[in-house]
Amino acid sequence: MTLQKKSFYPWLIFSVTSVGTFMATLDSSIVNVALPKIAGNLNVSLSLVQWVVSAYLLSICCLLPLFGRLGDMLSRRLVYNTGLLAFTLGSIFCGVSGHIGLLIIARIAQGVGAAMIMANAPAIISAAFPGPERGRALGLVGMIVALGSMTGPSIGGFLVDTFGWESIFFVNIPIGIVGFLASYFILVKDERRQGEKFDYLGAILFTLGMTSFLLVVSHGEEWGWFTITVITLAIVSLLSFSVFIYHEKHEPFPMIDLGLFNNWAFLSGNITGLLSYMAVFSNTMLLPFYLSSILNLSPSQIGLLITPFPIVLIIVAPISGYLSERVNPALLSTIGLTAIMLGLIWIAMLHTASALWEVAAGQAILGLGNGLFQSPNNNSVMSSVPPVKLGTAGGINSLVRSVGQVCGVAISVSILQWKQAGLLAGIYSPTLEQKANAFLTGYHTALGIGASFAAIGALLSFSRRVHIKSAKNK
Repeated sequence: MTLQKKSFYPWLIFSVTSVGTFMATLDSSIVNVALPKIAGNLNVSLSLVQWVVSAYLLSICCLLPLFGRLGDMLSRRLVYNTGLLAFTLGSIFCGVSGHIGLLIIARIAQGVGAAMIMANAPAIISAAFPGPERGRALGLVGMIVALGSMTGPSIGGFLVDTFGWESIFFVNIPIGIVGFLASYFILVKDERRQGEKFDYLGAILFTLGMTSFLLVVSHGEEWGWFTITVITLAIVSLLSFSVFIYHEKHEPFPMIDLGLFNNWAFLSGNITGLLSYMAVFSNTMLLPFYLSSILNLSPSQIGLLITPFPIVLIIVAPISGYLSERVNPALLSTIGLTAIMLGLIWIAMLHTASALWEVAAGQAILGLGNGLFQSPNNNSVMSSVPPVKLGTAGGINSLVRSVGQVCGVAISVSILQWKQAGLLAGIYSPTLEQKANAFLTGYHTALGIGASFAAIGALLSFSRRVHIKSAKNK
């Protein structure tokens, strides 16, 4: 009996693709804790070193649909393996760069590889689990993505303190090599689809529109919302996306099949996914600042208080994925989004004298909600498209996740800074108490907005329960 016919083979595929997924999502957050060290060692400003993060995220968001489409056309295995190779080589160049310009270029190479991985891993797993086990597998994918995003700061902090900032890139090399070899020998070769052309104009228009949009969202507060630069970028983004949509509707082989969005299960699942990440990441960026500046905790204590999120997620996500095979996924995702909303409301009640258990409890509630939501939602989205569109659907699903993270962080930071500036305006030398109160007001307002995102998502998810059936009934 060949390996492909073994009963455990789909889970072997899952294990192989999980390596790349975890590594790619980990690198979206692990670099944050190293930015001060990188800025000091390379003698650059924090505003410039921030592009080490922005270049990576921009590359991923712009290229996810492109590589999802290429995976459908050429070979998901080929694109995924190439992504592992590009990511590993990019990691090497990041570690040996020694110059901020070279480091940013190397991060773009990493982002290209990460986009190849993230666009095709869900499609490979969905194809390997065509039956009722798909919900469980995709639930575990959601768990791995969240773990990569949430454990990055704690892992990065340990590596930077112990081995230097270069180590956060070098650690990817052995993992990437093992992942590439395992993928090359284990994943099944899929056939290339004949007679289809790649939509180059669509790719250019989408990249231009997405780049302009993310620059506005990420740097609008820093550059000024009404400056020429931001207004110009906003106009370019709007025009690019408008022309892109028109072009895709008339293109025989579009980069993104807009017809997928006529499917309510696919459309609503992606919208609720976007809202969930915007909600969760409204707290992800700001919580460490609250813990350090208000509660005066050390980095190790901050990392410890963040861990209830991934711990609860690890426990809940597989259970939720299993349940999504038997009950309506929309009901589970509704409960999950409601829990996320309640978790953000809980955290929004923290103050200058809050107990540490209150912080940990809020993180646990968010982990519970995220674990309950991601598994059934991913299952309903990926199960709503035909097999030949899995790569495109996987790319869009990953794009929604990345855009949700970027927007959640950008919106929460902008609200915090806006509130702080308003409350401290006219005060020449604010006291520590005034600064703390201004921060808390901004923090609580940002979390309230995040909770509203989750509430809207919960209502939308509940409304779609009659349109989405469990995998068991399909």
